[in-house]
Amino acid sequence: MKLTRALLAAAALGFALPAAAGTLDGRLVTFNVETWDDRDAPLLDARGRTVMVGGGTEFGLGPEGFTGGLDVVPVDVEISPTRIELSYPQGIGRFFEAKFNGYVLRFETDCALFEAVAIDPAATTMKVTEVWSEGGALYINVSGLGYGPAAKLALDVEVGDCPMS
Repeated sequence: MKLTRALLAAAALGFALPAAAGTLDGRLVTFNVETWDDRDAPLLDARGRTVMVGGGTEFGLGPEGFTGGLDVVPVDVEISPTRIELSYPQGIGRFFEAKFNGYVLRFETDCALFEAVAIDPAATTMKVTEVWSEGGALYINVSGLGYGPAAKLALDVEVGDCPMS
């Protein structure tokens, strides 16, 4: 009873509770756009943005200004406890082709956060075929794909029992 009251009081005061195992909720994540043929010599390494995963859209990125002829395509990213959804609210076009042109979500942790990642074909209109994880980071390659208001990507993730750093 006392614990329940303490949790309710913490929630009412707006305190962040630690992330539970098996969820992305409450975790700090940095979202970045990268383009490279050689990972050590990126063509574009956009400014990363860091937020705590919670309700609503975590990231709504817009153009940052051209670097080497490349810029960020406007994208909205919503992260829920076991799902990541990307959508493109404005503009129509095709992503620049490179070995990797896409998104990196780096969650603050020292262990392998993702046990499994799967594209949800029922909620995805993009032909994304390359998604992988490295430690606490998730890479999504959209090189050469089309984008626009009808383009959507939904990923279901299985989150490991990985403590926050």
